[in-house]
Amino acid sequence: MYPAELVKPMREELTQIGFEELATSEDVTQALAKSGTTLVVVNSICGCAAANARPGVHFSLQNEKKPDHLTTVFAGVDTEATNTARDLMVPFPPSSPSIALFKDGSLVHMIERHHIEGRPAELIAENLKAAYNDHC
Repeated sequence: MYPAELVKPMREELTQIGFEELATSEDVTQALAKSGTTLVVVNSICGCAAANARPGVHFSLQNEKKPDHLTTVFAGVDTEATNTARDLMVPFPPSSPSIALFKDGSLVHMIERHHIEGRPAELIAENLKAAYNDHC
């Protein structure tokens, strides 16, 4: 588990743009029970989360169509919530960072770590925008 003061700025990169932090299994279950589309970002302390995933998510929201609900769990910190979210991302193996789009509780789009590492934030944003245009 990472110290709270270490991950605080990484959490805030998402919460400052409207993401709701999910800390428990129940939080995840309730968030994904909502109708409409829900984006779940599995946040991480790693460099590819800082350079690619979080900026890519931020850029993606500059789109006409967007998810109805924005949520995040933090791998290595919100263990219970992260495990529950990952259980709902099957058949994709656990990875962090990762980004999942759900529609009415069903997974409709997934970006795994290997799609994030080494890819510019703009490319991740375009991938997400296409998913929003298809599902939101």
